[in-house]
Amino acid sequence: MAIELRHLKYFLAVAEELNFTKASKRLCISQPPLSRQIKELENELGAKLFERNNKKVSLTDAGKYFKKEITAQLQNLESIALKTRKISENISGEYSVGYISSTFSGEITKLIQFLTERYPFLKIKLYEVSTVKQILALEQNKLDLAIIRAPLMSTKTKSTRWFKDFYSLIFNNTVYKNIKDLSDMKDKVFIFFNKDYAPVYYNSFIQICAQYGFTPNIVHESNNINSIIQLVRNGLGVSIVPSSLKNSHIYSELSFLDLDKKFTTDVLLATPKNQESQITDSIISFLKG
Repeated sequence: MAIELRHLKYFLAVAEELNFTKASKRLCISQPPLSRQIKELENELGAKLFERNNKKVSLTDAGKYFKKEITAQLQNLESIALKTRKISENISGEYSVGYISSTFSGEITKLIQFLTERYPFLKIKLYEVSTVKQILALEQNKLDLAIIRAPLMSTKTKSTRWFKDFYSLIFNNTVYKNIKDLSDMKDKVFIFFNKDYAPVYYNSFIQICAQYGFTPNIVHESNNINSIIQLVRNGLGVSIVPSSLKNSHIYSELSFLDLDKKFTTDVLLATPKNQESQITDSIISFLKG
């Protein structure tokens, strides 16, 4: 015989009432079946839980320990059951979204507004993390959705393309004038993402510059696109960024010069491979719609 939930409920009723008659009435069963259930539980545990005589029922030391532990476990089980039901009903729960800083913040804000309206009791957690770390988090089921840049090479995840992006040279137009081509910047100071933080992204920049006939003079590095843009804005160098960012970083002193359209970067929406979620489906439909 295995211990079943009913054995635990019967035990707690007797342990709290310390009276089989009262416990049987509380449980709406007759006394003999209740006594049998308690005896089965004791046999399964190999421990005596109650001292019984004609006058009273009391817990043994083993029974006192068992009551304490089982009470805590059942309360935890009830909490789990409640949360499971609420998540199923989309009433509450947590949903974790990772994103790269080089995605435009306006779309992230719209996404949170959409989720708040559709799932008002959903707790949304946002993490600005590099693509490499997001992929690892997906594989460990620590993220429900990741917004990353291709390529995605993982057998434990699945993805769909959100959009195809291009590249632009970004510079301070009060410092650098009459710029018509990326090659005009071959002797200038460049600001790039850190190579260890975003290796694929970094290598893409190097390859783009090579196609324009030069190796960039990388003086400053950062792990955040907003920091890169602010350094450029202050005239401390120039950079290459996804063209989509021109829509969210509008400053009079900043100019974006579109580069050759053959240079592209795909932004992906990725999830753990075997995880199905109505919320995820809603997000993907919203972002791609």
